[in-house]
Amino acid sequence: MNYQPATDRYSNMQYRRSGKSGIQLPALSLGLWHNFGHVDVLENSRAILRLAFDNGVTHFDLANNYGPPPGSAEENFGKILKDDFAGYRDELIISSKAGYTMWEGPYGDWGSKKYLVASLDQSLKRMGLEYVDIFYHHRPDPNTPLEETMSALDLIVRQGKALYAGISNYPAEEARKAIKILRQLGTPCLIHQPKYSMFVRWVEEGLLDVLEEEGVGCIPFSPLAQGLLTNKYLKGIPADSRAAKPHGFLKEEEVTPQRIQQIQSLNQIAIGRGQSLAQMALAWLLKDPRVTSVLIGASSPAQLTDSLQCLKSKPFTSDELEAIEKILK
Repeated sequence: MNYQPATDRYSNMQYRRSGKSGIQLPALSLGLWHNFGHVDVLENSRAILRLAFDNGVTHFDLANNYGPPPGSAEENFGKILKDDFAGYRDELIISSKAGYTMWEGPYGDWGSKKYLVASLDQSLKRMGLEYVDIFYHHRPDPNTPLEETMSALDLIVRQGKALYAGISNYPAEEARKAIKILRQLGTPCLIHQPKYSMFVRWVEEGLLDVLEEEGVGCIPFSPLAQGLLTNKYLKGIPADSRAAKPHGFLKEEEVTPQRIQQIQSLNQIAIGRGQSLAQMALAWLLKDPRVTSVLIGASSPAQLTDSLQCLKSKPFTSDELEAIEKILK
């Protein structure tokens, strides 16, 4: 392929330090949870990745189970990486995760050392990489001792298969324990990836405070609530939306009349700010200095272009923030 990245790719992106580490991440990172599997068009995926890098998005986030089918996002990313980005590996932060079901039997799920080590080996093979920059445990495992899961992350870093360790979906107190164990092992936790948006705010009930106290970064996923915080659902459920897809994670019953009314009210504030609802929702997360980066998804280059405009947002006024809170309550 003859892809040549934009020469000014670092000029418009903001970079933020992850906790107290040496790593800076772009304010917007690209998540490959959707739109990069074998059910998707490879050339569309390629166009999204190229556009992201051209705009200073240096962080691409994957997991073993991303697709569908599981594993296919890593395979497709590996192909595009080899074709287009082989000479730019040192400019990229590539992450993967393990914690959800990947293969049959007792060693293909959750948080055992056996599963995490085997899964990362498979991920590296799919992507054609020697190492990932960040490897996460994807969700807490109620049946495996936290010490075993964290020692697996420590082992993986010491083996050189990952540069940094992270956790995802951990509640506040469990996150604090995991961070403490990793620090004692000598592999500090770089970052936590929680679900966080205007509609999902559990992280504000303690987790963000823990991360700030411990010097750990935060990178929210699903910042647009699976597309609810976009103009897509202003008039109900369109036929081409995630809520209408059988393999989507947004269910039709979640798009209630009350939710649509909230979306419409939020959209009026966004219009008053001179931006789209999606841009406002991303800017709303980025206003918190404890948020290192926000993971965005994109089904098209146009959607990615729209999201990137949030970086030009003006600060929120106290009246705007108060109005948003009233709508969300």
